[in-house]
Amino acid sequence: MEAYKRVALARKKTRPTGQDFIDNLFTDFIELHGDRCFGDDPAMITGMGMLMDMPVTVIAQERGKNTKSRVKRNFGSAHPEGYRKALRQMKLAEKFNRPIVCLIDTSGAFCGIGAEERGQGHAIASNLMEMMSLKVPILSIIIGEGGSGGALALGVADEVWMLENAIYSVISPEGCASILWKDASKTKEAANCLKLTAQDLLELQVVDKIISENHRDFKNVYRELKIGLYKNFQKNQVLDHEQLTEHRYQRFRKYGAIETISE
Repeated sequence: MEAYKRVALARKKTRPTGQDFIDNLFTDFIELHGDRCFGDDPAMITGMGMLMDMPVTVIAQERGKNTKSRVKRNFGSAHPEGYRKALRQMKLAEKFNRPIVCLIDTSGAFCGIGAEERGQGHAIASNLMEMMSLKVPILSIIIGEGGSGGALALGVADEVWMLENAIYSVISPEGCASILWKDASKTKEAANCLKLTAQDLLELQVVDKIISENHRDFKNVYRELKIGLYKNFQKNQVLDHEQLTEHRYQRFRKYGAIETISE
């Protein structure tokens, strides 16, 4: 399937959102609000729940399902307080030794004047830095559109998984086409160049696992994720803190590495 068709599937209105994944993967979920700095951001859902018999912290980007909920959720584009709320819950998870699940689905962080005034770039950078050294297991799953720094801010994890028809990129194909060629008709070409599909990113070792999809029924997806998450956290919880953070650090250090062949 060509790359831009994957983009269309990732953006499909009927695609399950972060709330759907929370409802189907976790039980006894309790949502926690606010960043204790400015306010609460509905584009970012955070809280605690049970993964089978394991308590976990859940952080999910939420786009909304209809016009009213999408406006309320700002179409999944979080403000700085959303990322600060996420980081507050991550620190709380570390304090109580709970694994962290991040569900990524955003076209990017909100880029309005208010967000910039309140430190959007700093909030994203803080998440990247702090997540690298958190002493609990972290697993990020790209469930839809993983766009720009808004997605990267939840993407520093021990492993990053990706649904078959999700995308993950530093910029949207439309944005790329407008910058490189100043021509919107080049969007499909840009999508191919960006290597944003799950298969491309698995080959580049940016993601660690692809979750196959069933378009008519996501029950199989939820089942595979639930079992996979549980097994992954069981494996990583036995590691000491230094091993866990070093493994995470080395995972990102290898990005862009070039092998040289001696003659």
